[in-house]
Amino acid sequence: MTAPASPDFSSDGIRSGAASWPYPRWVAHRGAGKLAPENTLAAFRLGAQHGFRMFECDVKLSADGQLFLLHDADLARTTSGQGPAMLQPWAALRGLDAGAWHSPMYVGEPLLSLEVLAAWLQANDLLVNLEIKPSPGQEAETGRAVADAVARWWPTRGVQPLLSSFKVDALHAAQQAQPQLPRALLLEASRPTWLDEAQALGCVAVVPHHALLDAGNIALAHARGLRVLTYTVNEAERAKALWAAGLDGLITDRVDLFEPEARAEATT
Repeated sequence: MTAPASPDFSSDGIRSGAASWPYPRWVAHRGAGKLAPENTLAAFRLGAQHGFRMFECDVKLSADGQLFLLHDADLARTTSGQGPAMLQPWAALRGLDAGAWHSPMYVGEPLLSLEVLAAWLQANDLLVNLEIKPSPGQEAETGRAVADAVARWWPTRGVQPLLSSFKVDALHAAQQAQPQLPRALLLEASRPTWLDEAQALGCVAVVPHHALLDAGNIALAHARGLRVLTYTVNEAERAKALWAAGLDGLITDRVDLFEPEARAEATT
């Protein structure tokens, strides 16, 4: 994929056509969905092998302020650790096994720092949606830290990460810290103010759960100058219906099922 030099995130640009939107339509959830341990470098490598050129992942802060990838607030589900991740320094976190829970072939796979991921993605000409996933009480701190890190680690001449979050305070902090970075509001439930909130946060996109979407509200978002992505779509018929309704981007676990479409997009 060749990244455009200066993506146009304006509302006019969104309505003018696909050329102004720099992100692929197909996005691999947490690296490779469920085929590898989520949010690890092994997952990103596998997702890329399946033809995906963009990934979604979760970023949070360690006790000593290091940014790393983990979905849950607690370590127990996907690592050999226990307890809240926010209480552990990166030196302890990086020594945990983040692969054994998934399958024997991934025993010893470590947690992934955002800095390492940034270098790997850029070396392989790949893109990412960074979900700001703060531990409880760290919304603003995490939003600010992620935005500042992206400004340091991704060059402005290329396509920068799309920053998203369910947490309005996290997105607001990212907006204040680095207003030039593209942002998206995640939604797990419908609320009447969703488009107003996204615009107030300077977002370029909204990312509702797919059950919330239809052609009508996708059109409403487009009329406000917002792109519409969705999560987590794992069935071909649902994906087909959403594309027909005007969807701009789809996050999926099924990197195996949608490999032909993702690979075809990557070669165009």
